[in-house]
Amino acid sequence: MSKRLSIFPLTGAILFPGLQLPLHIFEPRYRAMVSDALARDRRIAMIQPQTPGEGAPLYQIGCVGRIGDVEALDDGRYNLVLEGENRFRLIAERDVTTAFRQIDAEIIPEAELEALSSVERASFEREARKFADMQNYDVDWDSVERLDDVTLINGVSQIAPFDPAAKQALLEAGTVQERCELLVQLMQFFSRSGPDEDRVTLQ
Repeated sequence: MSKRLSIFPLTGAILFPGLQLPLHIFEPRYRAMVSDALARDRRIAMIQPQTPGEGAPLYQIGCVGRIGDVEALDDGRYNLVLEGENRFRLIAERDVTTAFRQIDAEIIPEAELEALSSVERASFEREARKFADMQNYDVDWDSVERLDDVTLINGVSQIAPFDPAAKQALLEAGTVQERCELLVQLMQFFSRSGPDEDRVTLQ
């Protein structure tokens, strides 16, 4: 069954189920979108456009978020935290009169109790440590080791400095194992490309 979603198409902004994304909303059309969402079910959908520009075609997979903490500023802007719920698959864009775009989408059920094997987890953490050292990231590895597999893999996928196409590929990965494998490949590729590169790219 399809679901009507108001979308925030933003290049490079990826939201994963179970994670949070802070947003500063200042454009009038997206302020209207947030006001509309707060009056209804507090949900907006993050999805990346495939190209720059107004009305650009969209990727097929995004993530629905529920507005959690929200601060309404005096001038109409919002600071908010979006809490990822479910990925979705774009069916069609709606012809609407609202300033913000809306789509029909199919919600993708998330698998329950997904886990990596001990070998997969160890391989990922080993590669992540090398990647963090190369980037000069200060990481609390004790806290990392306490994270469950899905939170760890999705969290790194959301914050790692990869280009939009790479992040989209991570979002589209169907299982935590597939996402973990792709993350390892991206980190290895970035390590080979040298520290002067700003972003990892799949292209």
